[in-house]
Amino acid sequence: MLAVERIPCLQDNYVWLLRSGAGNGIAVVDPAEAGPVEAALARHGLRLTHIFNTHHHGDHVGANLALKAKYGTAIVGPRADQARIPGIDVALADGETYTFDGEVATVLDVPGHTRGHIAFWFAGSAALFCGDTLFALGCGRMFEGTAPQMWRSLAKIRALPDATQVYCAHEYTQSNAKFAVSVDPDNTELRTRAATIDRQRAAGEATVPSLLGLEKRTNPFLRADDAGLAHRMGLSETQPAAVFGALRAAKDVFR
Repeated sequence: MLAVERIPCLQDNYVWLLRSGAGNGIAVVDPAEAGPVEAALARHGLRLTHIFNTHHHGDHVGANLALKAKYGTAIVGPRADQARIPGIDVALADGETYTFDGEVATVLDVPGHTRGHIAFWFAGSAALFCGDTLFALGCGRMFEGTAPQMWRSLAKIRALPDATQVYCAHEYTQSNAKFAVSVDPDNTELRTRAATIDRQRAAGEATVPSLLGLEKRTNPFLRADDAGLAHRMGLSETQPAAVFGALRAAKDVFR
């Protein structure tokens, strides 16, 4: 089983520090900046062996080269976007696997936020590292993809087991919850979750990771084929990509 630790970076990024069950593999997912990662490694007396990148944005690959130069780290990232991943050594695509010191990650192509976005699914640890494709109660903006493409990506993630821990890359949950309640006000479980999130953030607590089963029931972006939600968006559940597109457009301008 993977041991996972949260490393806050920048304003609202999370870098994830992974330790393999064997104890020899040490990885980070989407290192935004080197300083906090180096401090976490030093605190535990660890040496970095791997970097996993989900996509090319600077707040996910910003420390790649500095960490690689210091630790000799292997960088694993998306084949579809390898030209934009600094220092990449191993390029992977949908359905391929990568073994990290005995822990097997399956790669999911999940484009939409960017054209080459991937996620890493460690089935043995029920852990998903999904970058900016899925957030707690939200999803990423479509900078390089289309609504049908992003919906297919989210549907691929939704097919994973409910017990999956979702390790996304940003603390956006409170603002996501406000939007989710605005489009799904009759969802009792969502309203309860939103109140819990408000208490967590008031106490300075993180809201990530989240449980995929809970996301399936409360995250509107995973429920674009729900009849009630589609009706509220003025569309039919038989048009989930259109419903998703309407939700994403509404979130883009929500204040």
